[in-house]
Amino acid sequence: MPSRRAFTPTIFLAFGLVVMFAVYILLGSYTVTIPDFFTIVISHLTGGAKIPGASFIVMEHKLPRAMVGVLIGVAFGLAGALFQTMLRNPLASPDIIGISYGASAAAVTAIVVFGASGAVISGAAFVGALAVAAVIYAISRPGSGGSRGNAAGNRLVLAGVGIAAALHAVVNFLMTRADIRTASDALVWLNGSLNTANWERTGILLIALLVLVPAVVVLAGPLRILELGDDTAAGLGVKVNSTRLGLVLTAVGLAAVATAAAGPVAFVAFLAGPIARRVVRKPSLPASALTGALIVLAADFFASNIAPVMLDGTVLPVGVITGALGAPFLLWLLLTSNRKEA
Repeated sequence: MPSRRAFTPTIFLAFGLVVMFAVYILLGSYTVTIPDFFTIVISHLTGGAKIPGASFIVMEHKLPRAMVGVLIGVAFGLAGALFQTMLRNPLASPDIIGISYGASAAAVTAIVVFGASGAVISGAAFVGALAVAAVIYAISRPGSGGSRGNAAGNRLVLAGVGIAAALHAVVNFLMTRADIRTASDALVWLNGSLNTANWERTGILLIALLVLVPAVVVLAGPLRILELGDDTAAGLGVKVNSTRLGLVLTAVGLAAVATAAAGPVAFVAFLAGPIARRVVRKPSLPASALTGALIVLAADFFASNIAPVMLDGTVLPVGVITGALGAPFLLWLLLTSNRKEA
């Protein structure tokens, strides 16, 4: 029965994502009817006659943008849930512990110093995220007589917060040294945006997730045992250090590919896990992935279609909306945690 109770809310989240995907494609500044949508897709696949204007908007703008939104949402959601569950700390997400800042610092360096654009920025962000994650893990890794379990997790969070602060200063310094146009390009990337979404980027993300998601499935069992504590997990036959390393590598890979594709979309990794836990009533990786995708799609739909009406035509990057959601949620989480401890 417990699995059934968890299964129903997860199906509800999946249904919500399908509905949001349909709303994203069919509605907005340019509306498309359901019959026209299927006609456009079928004609595109078969090489048939296209509907002028509508075919381009759907196939080259709306559909790839929605696909990238779903894929990065899944990646961020899984990355945040892996860190939070593994370290038993709701603050342990790529946003908080510095991995996103590593990607940001590397990307801004590529833009400001080397004048990079396109795929080079994405590559720099990916490498930066991996490099910072390696430094954080090396600093927080306990020695032979060092801390274990929660203490090791707290060390990782503290190391990440410290490195994030230093990298934030690096980004600010680079922004002050850039000319206005370059700084504007860097600022758009730093806020997280789906404006660069296309089918090539969708394909790269899909391939990356086809590699990383099976790794999550394999590690999900040991992850549940790790929640019981390092000593208990070791007693049950789990290789704690190697399992934790595998989880860190997988979570960092997910966060890195998502950040490389769309920039550091704020707080999605942080929000997805706790929201999914409140919906499903227990930690759930599938629910976290669905919640992350739902957050990104809903936020980008609001930023692209509703915010311009409210703000005299201003189109916001998706990261501005998720950041506005994440800040009060973080404060609420801290307040509820303090009440429980009291």
